[in-house]
Amino acid sequence: MQNKIVVIIGASSGIGEATAIRLAGDGHQVVIAARRAHRLTQIADRINADGGRATALPVDVTDQAAVAALADSVVAEFGGLDVVVECAGLMPLSPLNALKLEEWKRMIDVNIRGLLFSIAAVLPQFQRQGGGHFVTIGSTAAGEVVPAAAVYSATKSAAGVITEGLRLESDPSIRVTTISPGVTETELLDSVTDPAAQELSRAVFKKLAISPDAVAAAISYAVSQPSDVDVNEVVVRPVSQRYGWLAP
Repeated sequence: MQNKIVVIIGASSGIGEATAIRLAGDGHQVVIAARRAHRLTQIADRINADGGRATALPVDVTDQAAVAALADSVVAEFGGLDVVVECAGLMPLSPLNALKLEEWKRMIDVNIRGLLFSIAAVLPQFQRQGGGHFVTIGSTAAGEVVPAAAVYSATKSAAGVITEGLRLESDPSIRVTTISPGVTETELLDSVTDPAAQELSRAVFKKLAISPDAVAAAISYAVSQPSDVDVNEVVVRPVSQRYGWLAP
């Protein structure tokens, strides 16, 4: 496997952290980015202590200039940028009649605008160097609307559409992958403030959730394919997740 320069945005926990550990174990240089600088440092230290190569660069994905600066810093330090994994996401579930406008805005900012800012930051570099790979973490929620998840599902549906549009518009040298996890052990539930939604989602996640390592393995598979193979979409969910991503 060719060693690559991989940027993982949203790498301070959950799927992003698991992906950083997995790809570093595969031999890639990983650059881990998120808002929590102290957490990034801990993860990078762990990877480096285990013989991998990791660099921590704090970033707020909702800050366009900061995301652009992140990409520029990686290119300046390593001479290029091969893969970007966009893991940053929020999931403050609530029914629409709860009118949690600030939570909706923040979710849209992170889940949609953050994705667009990441594309804007790395696509020109991919075009200049004649190749690259963009991996978006979607969700099975993109295709299923359940009570309390309308806005979250909308953001994940948008992420899938944007990523597919990027694939269709890009030069064949640029690979584009959407990884859609089902119920997975992450910190997403920490952002749920609505009591009823929190109770339901915690019960479902406790019953069904798979390890983020399973999602990281799918990302590793997509990244490891030959340059003429584009793994467009992978769905990874618990075997027991049958009737809906938030079904009890």
